[in-house]
Amino acid sequence: MAWWPIGASLFASSEGSGLFIGLAGTGAAGGIAVAGFEWNATYVLLALAWIFVPVYVSSGIVTMPEYLGRRFGGERIRMYLSALSLMLSVFTKISTDLYSGALFVQVCLGWNLYLSTVLMLVVTALYTIAGGLAAVIYTDTLQTFIMIIGAVILTITAFNKIGGYSNLESVYLKAVPSKIIPNTTCHLPRPDAMHLFRDPVHGDLPWPGMTLGLTILATWYWCTDQVRYPDR
Repeated sequence: MAWWPIGASLFASSEGSGLFIGLAGTGAAGGIAVAGFEWNATYVLLALAWIFVPVYVSSGIVTMPEYLGRRFGGERIRMYLSALSLMLSVFTKISTDLYSGALFVQVCLGWNLYLSTVLMLVVTALYTIAGGLAAVIYTDTLQTFIMIIGAVILTITAFNKIGGYSNLESVYLKAVPSKIIPNTTCHLPRPDAMHLFRDPVHGDLPWPGMTLGLTILATWYWCTDQVRYPDR
């Protein structure tokens, strides 16, 4: 198989519906500082290419539990990480992707949320069982083109509607949700909404945490996520 569908599959696996809706929703609610989650990945991905991948390739491992088993010996750490990875995947990734995907179907087609979730599970299971890993890669490749083209069209349309970035800065600070909780201020836009680097003490996303502290989480997500699943 050529390198580009494999790369597209890795891209689509990382940038799923949960990330699309989650980051967009967080940006709409709290401003553009959430972009730091993606900016932080730039140098972490360089570490993946120059440090982590050579170790994975030279050792011939397929999963992170397998690597830790070889590195430290024994089966307990291997079984522990396998169980932890499955639990984290179900509660932090699979559930989020299913909900965000079903929410998209519900908004576009007006279907019941639970029906949409079940339908997504059934369709995914069918093409995975029928076509194996190749079917997953080709489906992810198609998804990559859809996401990129859709994101570009949506960005251009949104900026044309709002009147450009400069107008967005002024209009955003006046935006209030249609449904609010009385006697609260959580619905009001943050004064620092258009700041990428926020106050290190009082900011909701302080810049030291976004530039340095986030690196620990980013290393786990970007450098071990694709190989952390159980091999048994």
